[in-house]
Amino acid sequence: MALKVRDVTKYYGELKVLDGISFDVQDGEFICIIGESGCGKTTLLRIIAGVEKYDSGEVIHDGHRIGFVFQDDRLLPWRTAFENVMFALEAIGEENEYRVRKTLKAVGLEAFGRYYPKQLSGGMRQRIGIARALVIDPDLLLMDEPFASLDAQSRERMQEELLAIVEDKTTVFVTHSIEEAVFLADRIIVLSPRPARILKILDVEIPKPRDRTSSEFIRVKKEVYSALFGFRSGVSNEKIEKK
Repeated sequence: MALKVRDVTKYYGELKVLDGISFDVQDGEFICIIGESGCGKTTLLRIIAGVEKYDSGEVIHDGHRIGFVFQDDRLLPWRTAFENVMFALEAIGEENEYRVRKTLKAVGLEAFGRYYPKQLSGGMRQRIGIARALVIDPDLLLMDEPFASLDAQSRERMQEELLAIVEDKTTVFVTHSIEEAVFLADRIIVLSPRPARILKILDVEIPKPRDRTSSEFIRVKKEVYSALFGFRSGVSNEKIEKK
């Protein structure tokens, strides 16, 4: 078991943000956490990363190395792409140029190591952010809506590339996009509005790479939509087809 989250509850003052969150993540599994904006997805991810305290419950994960990919790339503008990836190794007391070059190659940017962030497109900068998380060889990869700022075409391309990049790396990916979750995930954890509770956990048993236009893909989208919004008042399946 790569990760265990048990009955995690979190308050900000008197405001309850997370309410008894429990789930497991298997080794090599790609999990998507989906919920409305402000429901506590990022807070949960930060708790798993160990950078946010929680009020009760338990978080257990194997190993000690966690890679974190942020919503924005957070690259250091005065460092080249190569140096930005190397920075992650320096932070853990290592310097390995071969590993940096290998990781840049894995994200398709080996030829851009000498470029500065301002010289790269948004998608390229985000790939550098992913490389920076992967270069430390994390036991667990956490990703907080990393493609939210990209245009629709770039976002779809990055989703396709991500599956090849992370391969069988244990990954927890936060998103508010139903289609993104269905395209990427082995399982989808659906959260309620704040305070976040788990509404449903769905297995996505569609072979990868997935066809976004297939009847099975659309069926799972409907199931996620119903779990996400149907608890309020009966939501018809027709609505998802307009999304």
